[in-house]
Amino acid sequence: MSHKSDIEIAREASKQPIQDIGAKLGIPSEHLLPFGHDKAKLSAEFIKDQAGRKDGKLILVTAINPTPAGEGKTTTTVGLVDGLNAIGKQATVCIREASLGPCFGMKGGAAGGGYAQVVPMEDMNLHFTGDFHAITSAHNLLSAMIDNHIYWGNELEIDQRRVVWRRVMDMNDRALRDIVTSLGGVSNGFPRQAGFDITVASEVMAILCLATDLDDLQKRLGDIIVAYRRDRSPIYCRDIKADGAMTVLLAQALQPNLVQTLENNPAFVHGGPFANIAHGCNSVIATQTALKLSDYVVTEAGFGADLGAEKFMNIKCRKAGLAPSVVVLVATVRAMKMNGGVARADLGAENVEAVQAGCANLGRHIENLKTFGVPVVVAVNHFTGDTEAEIKALQDYVAEQGSEAIISRHWEKGSEGSAALATRVAEIADSDISNFAPIYPDEMPLFEKIETIAKRIYRADEVLADKKIRDQLRQWEDQGYGNLPVCMAKTQYSFSTDPNLRGAPTGHSVPIREVRLSAGAGFIVAICGEIMTMPGLPSRPAAENIQLNAEGEIEGLF
Repeated sequence: MSHKSDIEIAREASKQPIQDIGAKLGIPSEHLLPFGHDKAKLSAEFIKDQAGRKDGKLILVTAINPTPAGEGKTTTTVGLVDGLNAIGKQATVCIREASLGPCFGMKGGAAGGGYAQVVPMEDMNLHFTGDFHAITSAHNLLSAMIDNHIYWGNELEIDQRRVVWRRVMDMNDRALRDIVTSLGGVSNGFPRQAGFDITVASEVMAILCLATDLDDLQKRLGDIIVAYRRDRSPIYCRDIKADGAMTVLLAQALQPNLVQTLENNPAFVHGGPFANIAHGCNSVIATQTALKLSDYVVTEAGFGADLGAEKFMNIKCRKAGLAPSVVVLVATVRAMKMNGGVARADLGAENVEAVQAGCANLGRHIENLKTFGVPVVVAVNHFTGDTEAEIKALQDYVAEQGSEAIISRHWEKGSEGSAALATRVAEIADSDISNFAPIYPDEMPLFEKIETIAKRIYRADEVLADKKIRDQLRQWEDQGYGNLPVCMAKTQYSFSTDPNLRGAPTGHSVPIREVRLSAGAGFIVAICGEIMTMPGLPSRPAAENIQLNAEGEIEGLF
């Protein structure tokens, strides 16, 4: 058993040239745009040429509500792909890119862990291939052009009190949540209240992740509503004439990034909307391309299944015509114990009762996922301190729920440790027993869609929304947006909107603070409880420990 850190393991990995990884998927090197030796973008032309090919099987990896004990969703996603390839299947990873904000804030970098990682790890957690910078620039170009339009006479008659397009940056910076722009006199424009969101919450990020090609991208960008006139009629991005230039800035960013796992299996890392405030899935273009090139594609959706998996099913699959063959729900014995009331400091001691008490959260997720008609397997991401009795308690509980829990030791042993999980997952995927369907129809009224998720997934008794919010939803329905799905912005730590309410709460209420229309991305965002679209840094940011060492290597990012 190795006690090496993730970064030490990643640095010792023998990476193959990215052209060799592409060759495993039948991608000729002229269709790869290399970024150094170990990462490349896939050409739009090649992607287009795959249109007629049959799709492989789609496998979704999701998890219980996150705890500070850690679940290892990405680690399991990567371990499962390495395991599938090791048992003779052809499989590809599809995950999101990392946002700089959390890297320097709470969580530090991450691209899996132990012997189940995607590399090059440092690049992926920093600038990677520049996609997020392109999104930030495209978004803020639109902001600049809106204010410029107003400055030069406001031909479109924008009501300055009703500019809804905020600015973005890819960093946690609470000071920018609510600001006033254009102070300093006539030459700087007209002062107005504005604010910043984090780039991964930008509608441009959501659009990039849902667009199928450059034409679709430009059309969606043009459909963004940026402001309203005094008569409440909408003003679109295409009215500002920013959609063409934004598409130019995003053209390369729309091409999926190809990298590799520690075991040299292909991984597409592309797009990165937050799961608690956006839809939490990697790009449709990467997933669809991978499905054309592989027999099995393993993708993940952010945070717990109440957030990422719900949005994956109700938004991404609905929009892209995708259907998962099987869902892998990641849980750990440690997280069960935390859900069962054990303090983080006491997780090392055996406590079968706490495991049993904490299983309610897992059971709720299994039940919820089954409402989508998809078979569920629980992957128990093994930690070295887990005892036999604790593991048995977890497996017995899952069996009672009509599912099965398979121990996976990918963190410790790579593909050798995930072979059992891979074998069972492939078996279920191949059996075609999935009968996937979203949990609400397009034509259901918007408020009822919010209620459906709140009651069926969160098990709330009611949704609290004042008249202003209900009127706003009705107005959007009248304008033709009633068929859009809803994207719930909610805390990841609980089924409820209270982050401290662990386990499987019932009888709670879901307060809706604000609703936003993402007309280009094609969904309505419902902001619940206290959730922030621009996070802040913690009292001791991870950035304090990040530096270059004497060898020029990055320390403290992992």
